[in-house]
Amino acid sequence: MDKNRSLPPEKGTDMKKRKDAPAQSRDGSRQQDGRSTPTTARSAKRVKFQDARNIRTQPSDAALEDGKLDLQKFLNAREFEINALEESMRKCKAANATRVFQQVPRAMRRRTASHNAKRVPKRLRERARREMIEDNTPTVEARKRRPRTTRARIRAETAKKLAKLAERKRKKMRERAAAEGIDTGGVEPKPTVDTRAARPKIRRNTLNEPPKPDSKFRKRQINKTWLPTHLWHAKRARMTEPSKPLWRFAIPLTPTEKCYRPTHRAAGQKGVVAWDMSYMSTIGLYGAAEGVERVLKALGLTGEGLWGARGQKWRAGVRKWTGILSRQTKEGSRRDIGPATIIWNPQAPAQGDDVTTSTRSANSQRQLFIRTHPSCFLELFQELRKLVKMQTPQLYIEDLRFEIGSIELIGPGSTEALLGILQPYHDGSDGEERHGQVFKSLAGVTNPASLPEDALLAFSVKDPRLAYPPKRVDLPAGGGDGSLVETLTRWPVEEGLKPFGIFSRDSRFRASRLPSQKAINRRKGANAPGEPLRVTPADPPIPVVLLASRPSTGGQAQGTWTLLAPWKCIMPLWYALMHYPLSTGGNPRLGGLDEQRQIAFEHGAPWFPADFPATDAGRNWELEQRAKQKQEWDRRPKGKRVEWKSLDLGAGRKGEIGNGFACDFEHLFGSSSAEEPPDRQATGPSIADGAEMMDIDAPDRSEETEVSEPLGAPAPSGLIQCLPKASFTSLLRSPNSETPPANSIITVNLTFVARGVANTCARIYRLPSRGSRVAEPSADAEVLATDPTPTTTSSRTLPRDLRDQWLRKLPQPIDRGQGSRSRLTAPPRMPLGVDMETRKRLLAQSIVETELPYPKPAPNELDIGGHHPLCPDEGDLLGFVTTGAFSLSEGKGTAIGSISAARALEAMREAGAREGKLCIVRNAGESVGWLARWELV
Repeated sequence: MDKNRSLPPEKGTDMKKRKDAPAQSRDGSRQQDGRSTPTTARSAKRVKFQDARNIRTQPSDAALEDGKLDLQKFLNAREFEINALEESMRKCKAANATRVFQQVPRAMRRRTASHNAKRVPKRLRERARREMIEDNTPTVEARKRRPRTTRARIRAETAKKLAKLAERKRKKMRERAAAEGIDTGGVEPKPTVDTRAARPKIRRNTLNEPPKPDSKFRKRQINKTWLPTHLWHAKRARMTEPSKPLWRFAIPLTPTEKCYRPTHRAAGQKGVVAWDMSYMSTIGLYGAAEGVERVLKALGLTGEGLWGARGQKWRAGVRKWTGILSRQTKEGSRRDIGPATIIWNPQAPAQGDDVTTSTRSANSQRQLFIRTHPSCFLELFQELRKLVKMQTPQLYIEDLRFEIGSIELIGPGSTEALLGILQPYHDGSDGEERHGQVFKSLAGVTNPASLPEDALLAFSVKDPRLAYPPKRVDLPAGGGDGSLVETLTRWPVEEGLKPFGIFSRDSRFRASRLPSQKAINRRKGANAPGEPLRVTPADPPIPVVLLASRPSTGGQAQGTWTLLAPWKCIMPLWYALMHYPLSTGGNPRLGGLDEQRQIAFEHGAPWFPADFPATDAGRNWELEQRAKQKQEWDRRPKGKRVEWKSLDLGAGRKGEIGNGFACDFEHLFGSSSAEEPPDRQATGPSIADGAEMMDIDAPDRSEETEVSEPLGAPAPSGLIQCLPKASFTSLLRSPNSETPPANSIITVNLTFVARGVANTCARIYRLPSRGSRVAEPSADAEVLATDPTPTTTSSRTLPRDLRDQWLRKLPQPIDRGQGSRSRLTAPPRMPLGVDMETRKRLLAQSIVETELPYPKPAPNELDIGGHHPLCPDEGDLLGFVTTGAFSLSEGKGTAIGSISAARALEAMREAGAREGKLCIVRNAGESVGWLARWELV
């Protein structure tokens, strides 16, 4: 039997492989009979492309005879080359290496694009069909696909029956109309009365219903509401699940393409990131000025800078206020509701009266908007309804959630993009609005934070579809002529101030009745090519408000533009914004909820509601995330998930502290959690067990005093209070001040000093005290039989120098003159130039003098893995991380967390500002901690 003979292929194997082993020759072919033949389909295709791209030529030497040029031969050679060039162009077009669906923009690519020609742009569909026929690509059409399930079959049959019934009904109506026309002798019907279109009802002190969707989309919005740009986002972003809306809205979570790093660059270096923030809730408050002031003070707006001389511009309507609203509880304390932005509607000033100095009457009617997050909208609305009913004369509120939408922009090109799509509206009778003039003079602004603090602009703009596609704005070259600096310095927005159009219900209604796109297309067809459309009486003005915001953390971070407009005008504005050509190249980028949280995290600012556990909205968010993590943990097999009971924290401590799926503030403050599993992860007693801790016998009272006492009586997680930054700073400055409430927390920004990245629900510890510490007892702690002095199961001691071990993790400054500190404390090295006998003697001496622990400690008894210090005990637990990741702006791990105000204040007073702000962060389910430093937010 010939062993070299190849065996026939097995049954079921494919003779055509997509990729074979490398061929023998360099060009992927095999030499047979002196010729190069392709061995695979891939190499044959490669040869086809190479032949199509090669252009044959003839050398010019053939046209020379005895040094003379034969003109006819030379022309024939050039003719041959021209024909070869044309033939190569035809072959290259026929043998194209790219498919049509590969030319679709990356953000709009779909897997179905290669199987359905309708998924590609219209200009490429014919070519896509031709390529599918040539390649024998199976096409899929959803309408012609046979139903595969019983439910789908019944739905298809029902649809056919309904279509037949509808056609039969239409036929009868046509016959009846024809019969009536004959009986009447062709008399024209009587003209109907022309009435105004019905305006949406806005009820006072009552929640309003969302707008009625189209019939074909009505069933999809039974338990949620679509944003004005939902159809645009659904093709380009991952949306919330249909059965699990977020805050009763279908919200885009993140674009379908990878965008983490591009979002970071566009938001801070070059470009724009835009969000449709129409899910943000707006509440209108109307009534007497004194009553409005009392209501706002009841919501926590009690600062002197609001109701004194410093707050005149805010009350006049040329500034906004952004902060945290709060309410009074039954216990007499205040509880935060959530962040909000408040805008006053300016009053029409009297003749010759200045805006900022005009006296306001107690009976003057005022209007303002409160813009808040949808997660805390219901809580704020109920609180406002209770407060307005207590006022005399009585005020009233309106639910404007579906009346006003918003778009948010961030990035160096945000101002340029707004200038490109917003053209101030003015007709011949009235001049251009003052705010519109100021807005047009902002060309060249690359950061909205450079505007005056809490600045706003309100004016009317044209329909952006009239000038579509938007053209690039001419930006001033270099530093400009100084007019921009003068505008930012003077900020002349108080001259000729009038009430804002967006506060008028009639103005919002007129703006929502924009002409259809078909009507605009007909007008464009009648115009000359490239000529913009002129404004006609059929084009109503769109009232808008622009809010310029600065980052709460300060610094050189990018500011934010917020555009408020009527709900039905958001889609035209959004479409024009997404197609604006930036001067730096490209278009504005789409952002989702994840990108919004990413930008806030990189700026070091807390994101609502995830980083606000002291609010009802933050608490509900944390419970939802806790349930999701628990479900993911349950779906994993036991061999691939964290076992919380067996987690080794060192020094005989077993089990995670509190609930590993959550930021367990119930465990920190001693409250019993309803969501806590019955098998408690931590085997030792809680830090806030109260009197139970006093029953534990301790050999020495001095050691017991070093362990932190409980934070007070058990407090439910719903009563956790957030201590403001100013209050904590004042407590820190006065050493004899009272201790903050036991259940109060502060929000901090964590930065790792070296390595380490924190995840959500990570544990935050303070540095342990110096001296021996008693570790929490553990029933699973192991005791070595060879230990001459075994420790009891009631106590374990942590290393006495545990604090110093963590302090040595700080990066040491390098002194070039004396060397680093670690080099000075390093063990002595072997001297150079000594003989072998001396080396042996010195080595033996170093071995004898080194003290070895006996008996050998158990693993993770003195450190973790021999490299990392042990994490502190449960008594040093400060709080939890609510958001953590690697920050691209800082180049290291950062996090946002909430810690106990009482323990943080105690650590600061004992160790000072330098060591008091050091902390240890340990991820849930891990035993290794990392050193970090916290700063107040």
